[in-house]
Amino acid sequence: MIVYQETKRQFIDDTRTNEIDRKIEEKVLEKLHRRTAKNEFMAWRNSMQYMSNVLDDGRIPDDAKVAIAYRLPSANMRIDMVISGKGEDDRETAIIVELKQWQKVEKVPTKDAIVKTVIGGGIHETSHPAYQAWAYASLLYDYNADIRENHILLEPCAYLHNYEAEADDDLYDDIYKYYLDKAPVFTRHDVLKLRDFIARFIKKGNVDVLYHIENGRILPSKSLQENITSLLLGNKEFTLIDDQKIIYERALAIARSQSNKKRVYIISGGPGTGKSVLAINMLVGILNLDQNVIYVTKNSAPRNVYLKKLTSGSYRKAYVDNLFQNSSKFYDAPKDAFDCIITDEAHRLNARSGLYKNYGENQIKEIISATKMAIFFVDDDQIVTIDDIGSTEAIRKWAMYFDAEIYEDTLISQFRCSGSDSYLSWIDSVFEIKEDVTDDFDHDYDLRILDTPDEVRELIIEKNKVDNRSRMVAGYCWDWIKQYRSDPDVYDIVIGDFKASWNLNNTDTWAIDDGSVDQIGCIHTVQGLEFDYVGVIIGEDLRYEDGHIITDHTKRASTDMSLKGIKKLMALDSKEASKLADKIIKDTYKVLMTRGMKGCYVYCVDKALSIYLKERLKGR
Repeated sequence: MIVYQETKRQFIDDTRTNEIDRKIEEKVLEKLHRRTAKNEFMAWRNSMQYMSNVLDDGRIPDDAKVAIAYRLPSANMRIDMVISGKGEDDRETAIIVELKQWQKVEKVPTKDAIVKTVIGGGIHETSHPAYQAWAYASLLYDYNADIRENHILLEPCAYLHNYEAEADDDLYDDIYKYYLDKAPVFTRHDVLKLRDFIARFIKKGNVDVLYHIENGRILPSKSLQENITSLLLGNKEFTLIDDQKIIYERALAIARSQSNKKRVYIISGGPGTGKSVLAINMLVGILNLDQNVIYVTKNSAPRNVYLKKLTSGSYRKAYVDNLFQNSSKFYDAPKDAFDCIITDEAHRLNARSGLYKNYGENQIKEIISATKMAIFFVDDDQIVTIDDIGSTEAIRKWAMYFDAEIYEDTLISQFRCSGSDSYLSWIDSVFEIKEDVTDDFDHDYDLRILDTPDEVRELIIEKNKVDNRSRMVAGYCWDWIKQYRSDPDVYDIVIGDFKASWNLNNTDTWAIDDGSVDQIGCIHTVQGLEFDYVGVIIGEDLRYEDGHIITDHTKRASTDMSLKGIKKLMALDSKEASKLADKIIKDTYKVLMTRGMKGCYVYCVDKALSIYLKERLKGR
């Protein structure tokens, strides 16, 4: 969907008469059914003036078409501007322009195509503008059949009109050369260069190009299907067995079926039942049905790890990268924009979206609205923050709201914790999570309660030497020192002589990176992932007193957002708030203690808890 489209001449006239921002605002309300935020409105006004100046060149034909804010059909993303027409050989051509208000960037050498810049008043990591423009062009080509069949040439670029480039500027660092060669980046004093770039490709006007872009059939390319399928073949980690295979085939059968109703498939499963492996296989299987499908999670850690595993660390496959998306991007997505959305870790979905929780209404509702078929993988016992709303009951409620056909299944086979369902029950019993569960486990799972965190670390480091599949994790009871999050010599977690850092933020794939075994992960960086062996530090938020397990939310770190708002809830209803905090803390440690396939080594800050766990372990 295109918000605004006119000829080049009309666009320049609209800009000169200051009509362009008003017209865009009206079209946003008409087509997207929302008001334009003031900062967004000012950004459009600023950028359009600069682009009008660029396009005011006699070599660029007056009847070339200008489109603003085109929403990509395969993702809830927008291309800022498309300039279309014909080239010298009469080939239909579209120039994709990514517009930025940025004034400075800092390179991030440890991550592919990532920079730091000021966004929303703070410095954040984001994609390099050349990568963004190139990825948009790749998405258009891979999902729009008309573009492929009509051999439309796509030429991406980025224009940072406020950016004063310096000598040896990080924006043009050699680490970004691959993307800069694909999509050149122009800055404030590059007006003539950008004009030359556009004039080189647009020689004549043509109304058909934008028509093909906006109305083309959404059909994944065969090359996309073949490439993503080849990434799974021979990868034993993604092999389906037992009930995984049965549920996989049922999902594909539902996807193939013709229905005028929406379809919602709820798949429940505890830790280690293979939810994520099954979700990735479904992504590939449904993509091969020529359907527009994506994999979604709230947390970035599972997305980044599975993406890296699939691509062997190469992020230069935009068609793979864009298959993995965040759950916060659907608050204004058109109805049925996707054939299928697969939501992993659905229990982590939130009501509101955006950095400041100021967008949208309910992520479950928004995902179901945006797709013809929604698949949710959920575990009601993995609710670990106060904002988590993705329960099975809530998903059913919204499915009924849309009058959707509802399918449900449960994954039973246990592949983690040495296949021991009884170990999971033992945790439920010991932590007083559930009643009437087994008090012992009889499988060969290496569970040890140790007296010092150093003992845990030594074991994990030793186990990790085998294949880099062992990590330490901890409850979020130590502050994450923000200004030093890339410095391994700054220790966040100090327990006596034991010192360690939370996992550093110079990588998105700590869980599988070489050399990261010395860093400690938290619930937000390990949920949805697994290791061979996991070492767990239980903080003071979980203790043993007077014969019972005690949770204490006041011992959580001030930087932990999991329980943000609990004080307000306490003031409204202390009993219900305490119950919620108790569940979140216990669920957190259950998740941490079930990340290991073969073993779990535990240290408790509370000595009474350590003694209690040892006694319960002896009695199993």
